[in-house]
Amino acid sequence: MEQTKQSNQTTDWDLIIKGRTSLFDLRFHDLWRYRDLLVMFVKRDFVSFYKQTILGPLWFFIQPIFTTIVFTFVFGKLAGISTDGLPQFLFFLSGITAWNYFADCLNKTSTVFRDNANIFGKVYFPRLIMPLSIVVSNLVRFGVQFLLLLVMMVYFWMNPGQGSFEVTTGILILPVLIVLMALLGLGIGLIITAMTTKYRDLTFLVTFGVQLLMYGTTVIYPLSEAKNKYPDFAWLIELNPMTGIIEAFRYALLGKGEFTSSSLGYSALCTIVLLTAGILIFNKTEKNFVDTI
Repeated sequence: MEQTKQSNQTTDWDLIIKGRTSLFDLRFHDLWRYRDLLVMFVKRDFVSFYKQTILGPLWFFIQPIFTTIVFTFVFGKLAGISTDGLPQFLFFLSGITAWNYFADCLNKTSTVFRDNANIFGKVYFPRLIMPLSIVVSNLVRFGVQFLLLLVMMVYFWMNPGQGSFEVTTGILILPVLIVLMALLGLGIGLIITAMTTKYRDLTFLVTFGVQLLMYGTTVIYPLSEAKNKYPDFAWLIELNPMTGIIEAFRYALLGKGEFTSSSLGYSALCTIVLLTAGILIFNKTEKNFVDTI
């Protein structure tokens, strides 16, 4: 009996499963332990998304190019919306590149529980790994589209007839802007995916709502234009945390945009609040979502 007690006392367990945990028991250290699973999910998302497609990863280039061409023709040529003196193609492409990354993170994260209910119900792993893998895999797509943007910048720099731009020292904050876009989309997506376990109607509203939100962000028009033409409503656009990020993104790459430390600070604060709320709500919902999904 004494030997049995001693052996039990000296046993080191790799994993302890608890029935009830605190709302703030987030177990972030598990994310590092399961980092190989994160890499596997990123590879799975990349392969499965373009499996059985003819053009494959070329869609990374096709989608932003055709969207930019349509925006240039409709909003630039027909509507005559100002682009602050920037080449219209570059203005719209920069906004689309930034917006696509945020929107992809939000849209795909918002359906995590629904899309992975079978996996979540069978085996334990940190559930936050799944939305994090979405953010990382979308970063690959953003990187390809950003490369396309850089190529077009070189082209318009060599052919300045359609407008001029200037790369400023603000480009140093570009990594911060990318992180803010990712975390903001992640935070909002986590809140929505937790709510859709009970209210499935939200699933149908997310894609439509994100499209409408784009028009409330400075993707197709500069903030200066909104302030000049609609000064009474410009404050609503400034309340959108993505507005400050996209304006700073354009300023960093093209030298034009309503970039201020206060606007970027506001966007960062909103990101921190929404991300914290999203993680806490996600952590609470994951414990019993299988009963309601």
